[in-house]
Amino acid sequence: MDFKDIQRIVYLGPQASFSEMAKDYFVNRFNINAYPEPLTTIKQVVDYVNDNPNVLGVLPVENSIEGTVRESLDTLMMTSNPNIKILAQMVLPIHHCLLSRTTEFYSITGVISHPQALAQCRNFIDSELPRNLNIIEAPSTAEAARMLECHNLTYSAIGSEKTAEVYNLNILKQNINDDKSNQTRFVLVGDFETDVTGKDRTSLAFSTRNEPGALLKILNIFMENDINLSYISSRPAKNRFGEYIFIVNFDGHYKNKKLMPVIEKVKENSMFFRFLGSYEKCISGDEL
Repeated sequence: MDFKDIQRIVYLGPQASFSEMAKDYFVNRFNINAYPEPLTTIKQVVDYVNDNPNVLGVLPVENSIEGTVRESLDTLMMTSNPNIKILAQMVLPIHHCLLSRTTEFYSITGVISHPQALAQCRNFIDSELPRNLNIIEAPSTAEAARMLECHNLTYSAIGSEKTAEVYNLNILKQNINDDKSNQTRFVLVGDFETDVTGKDRTSLAFSTRNEPGALLKILNIFMENDINLSYISSRPAKNRFGEYIFIVNFDGHYKNKKLMPVIEKVKENSMFFRFLGSYEKCISGDEL
């Protein structure tokens, strides 16, 4: 993929978020020289990519604990520009750290963070920090880091290594989250074509007629062509109660001569159809 003309790369903020870490990965991997801009919501990221040429977006799409990030896929499949699609993916291990302006771990009397981060580090908080610990909730881990400026040196924040880097904080303890296998899959999206690598994945979204056997008819298309669906999920279509959109993943690139007629046949038998992209599979952690 040639991203030399990219003007901007947008991602779910705030600064120092895990989305920014994923953005950094894509920038380094594809040698992207573009202005980075954090946005407030997933919809803002998708809308910005949809409305502006030569722009890339970074979205979280799945977490190993929480499951699919529905807003990302729901918004992506409904863009007015049908060429907006997934271009690449990566899996980011989610490691929380205890951060502070001090270097003295045993002096900590308070901790600030987003409620979700606090919940994910509950065992560490209960077992290694004081019983009378003052816990303060913040809108984000980045905001928690900023809030340390308003508290004395005995206060800490929970955030990532990137948070420590951006806000010039000391890392007192690393990997303090209870579930050490916590990972999030991020995707790079935009209106560009991807190359065949030989280790690709294709994603489609479609809805069927609300009649007996309609879904089975489409699934048989994959079976008859010896294509294994590695992922299938459904979500309400939103426009009519009781109707659903299905999302499927399978190996191969849409430019493959075997897959082209299969995808076209699925499209012909669908009420709604959206090509979500053909992109290289993750080298490691791919079965998230």
